[in-house]
Amino acid sequence: MINVKLFDFRPKADPKTVVQGKNYRFTVLTERLIRMEWDETGEFLDRATQTVICRDFPVPEFAVRETEESLEIITAQLHLYYNKKPFTFAGLSIAVKGLQKHKCAKWHYNMEQPKLAGINTNRKGTCCTLDCVDGECDLENGLIDRHGFTTLDDTGKMVVDATGWHAPQPRIGCVDLYFFGYLDDHIGCLRDFYRLSGATPMLPRYALGNWWSRYYSYTEESYTALMDRFREKEVPLSVSVLDMDWHITKPDPKYGNGWTGNTWNRKKFPDPERFLGNLHERGLRVTLNLHPCDGIRAFEDCYKDVAEAMGIDPVSEEPVAFDAADPKFMQTYLDKVLHPLEKQGVDFWWIDWQQQGGYSVDGCDPLWQLNHCLYTDNARGGEYPLTLSRYAGPGSHRYPLGFSGDTVMTWDSLRFQPVFTNTAANIGYGWWSHDIGGHKSGVWDDDLQIRWVQYGVFSPIMRLHSSKEPFFLKEPWNFPIGTELILEKFLRLRHKLVPYLYTMNYRAHKEGVPLCLPLYYTYPKKMTHNYKYDHEYSFGTELIVCPITEQTDRRSGTGHAEAWIPPGTWFDFFTGRRYTGEKHIAVYRTQENYPVFAKAGAILPLADDGYQNGTPLPEQFCLRVFAGADGSFDLYEDNGRLDGNEFAVTPLRFVWGGDCILKKLPIEGTLALPEKRKYRVELVGAEAPETVEVFVNGKPVSTEWRYCTEMHTLTVSATEVGAADELEVRVKTIGKLAETDFRGEIERRLPRWQVENSMKTSLQGALDLVRGSEKRLCGMLPQLVGNAPAILGELMEILTSAD
Repeated sequence: MINVKLFDFRPKADPKTVVQGKNYRFTVLTERLIRMEWDETGEFLDRATQTVICRDFPVPEFAVRETEESLEIITAQLHLYYNKKPFTFAGLSIAVKGLQKHKCAKWHYNMEQPKLAGINTNRKGTCCTLDCVDGECDLENGLIDRHGFTTLDDTGKMVVDATGWHAPQPRIGCVDLYFFGYLDDHIGCLRDFYRLSGATPMLPRYALGNWWSRYYSYTEESYTALMDRFREKEVPLSVSVLDMDWHITKPDPKYGNGWTGNTWNRKKFPDPERFLGNLHERGLRVTLNLHPCDGIRAFEDCYKDVAEAMGIDPVSEEPVAFDAADPKFMQTYLDKVLHPLEKQGVDFWWIDWQQQGGYSVDGCDPLWQLNHCLYTDNARGGEYPLTLSRYAGPGSHRYPLGFSGDTVMTWDSLRFQPVFTNTAANIGYGWWSHDIGGHKSGVWDDDLQIRWVQYGVFSPIMRLHSSKEPFFLKEPWNFPIGTELILEKFLRLRHKLVPYLYTMNYRAHKEGVPLCLPLYYTYPKKMTHNYKYDHEYSFGTELIVCPITEQTDRRSGTGHAEAWIPPGTWFDFFTGRRYTGEKHIAVYRTQENYPVFAKAGAILPLADDGYQNGTPLPEQFCLRVFAGADGSFDLYEDNGRLDGNEFAVTPLRFVWGGDCILKKLPIEGTLALPEKRKYRVELVGAEAPETVEVFVNGKPVSTEWRYCTEMHTLTVSATEVGAADELEVRVKTIGKLAETDFRGEIERRLPRWQVENSMKTSLQGALDLVRGSEKRLCGMLPQLVGNAPAILGELMEILTSAD
């Protein structure tokens, strides 16, 4: 049942890192990370816990000063003071070197949370669920603090035995704390946390595509027809989710309610194997919803086998209680309940646990047991495992991915989701899956749905979901045609992004850097005290996203967001408009576009195969490259297996200069890729080229190219090359970035603005007046469009973005 090989279980620290007395023990894990224990009995814990599974760190340099009454531990970054008594505020403290001038530079045991301007300085982490949350909610503390230090409390957490089984904490009256003193090295802090608690596993590739999910009473016929409609509309999907109505939901009342169920409703799905096989043939993976809290009751198909395995006479119809603390029950649950359903074609499980009870031993958390047992069991076939479940505390990142719950369908809910997702990185939880579009209640608003889907495309998991209310429809074709086309465009984009996302998936696993990161990770000194941009985030190595969470202004036809453009040169991913950082700016976008910025030198490998379900390795790529700086990207692909993992890395290199050179180098690795792949190149942001040349293994090949002046984008036609071949695209330019066509950008917007015609006429006249010096308009604009703030903001963005 338990596959501990998935994780690096090495809970015992090197003795050379330990400083110990009768009732205390300090373990110096790094020069910035110290474990601090107090135990009345003097019995210290060397077992893994639900949060901490590895304490076997390299021995750092440190010094110890000790007297009969005191102890000091000194590293290059920390200075610990301890009076050798039970831990108290006055008796245990740690000074973080480099912060001595700050009034909160020293941590004390049991100190109150530090504050700045009355606000807690902790950047927060995440929480178990957003069920019924309409807007913001309280979040647990994370590991990142504006003062550069924080603690992780592992006191009382469940322990893990040699088989991986969780059990209650055996110690009473102990203290078990980890001190993190990383200043503004947030990524360093996170990486050491992953070393301590286990790396984020690889997600299967299919998890990164579009998920279709709805709490709805489908039948085999209606669900198949729905999949046919998605295919007709050429909207790709990779995962089919069936909520609880797949099973019997109205048993005989003598058995209780139908919230828990493990038996197909044969009136709706008469042949589950046929149904699931049909979905697999369409390139989809399938997950079913589980509410296991009521155990196994006599109306279930599996009841007889489960009852006999648990020593219950099936004739008695005595329910088999769900008991996450009983290894025998959990093994029976897997063998007799879930495995037969998996044999029919279920790929992984949605563990919808939000109940009390479910355990026979005090101190056991059934959610932890379910997450661990079902996730590790899902790995037995050799593929990367997956579960969809709820967050159960620090360390939950080992069991991706997270289901955030039944959110309310409002702008306030959308406004909070990016913040919620970003801060989860502060506790290492990088793979949240939200009910994109909202689950229930709220309001029906086409504009809201567009912005929510756009956020979903640029979030960890793109899972559409809603309740079974008749008006809560998420199918794009149930919206007005304009909305439908936008939704379909972005859902297709999600599948184009999969090669990039999968590389970031590998980065999260190997390097300990989540896909979505608050900007204070990359720019800590510039973002230290800025609360305004917690919604904005890095989306992998190449992009930053500034979600629009406000309604579209009727007069301008745009939604807006407050953005911070980091230092350097950036480009709008969709329009090619250039931005010069470092600046604070309001960004305005019509519903067709979204504020996504690519750094100069960014290389985005996009799937270019056209419509297909699933997420297969592409045979055609679009390499979207952004001018202004050299860049590199190592595209990662593998076979998705734990056993016999085969991978390929395709190095992509870009040189910016008089000749812009993009190279696809020969692959590294053993993964069998398509024999030939086609690569189409889009260079964004450079002036129109003089010539374009393409070489394969140093030999010139014919090509066609075109340049779009409005988008400042050069497109070079696809060239077919093998995995071991070198492709070079050489663009002869004068090495300059394209100049913003201020006049053209403004004139293209004038027709859509819903304002007085006299205002448009005045603006046109002003453009004629300042022809060639459009930036002179900045001082004139308040008088020209002062009663239309969104239009004023959009004009100012155009005129000042590249300053």
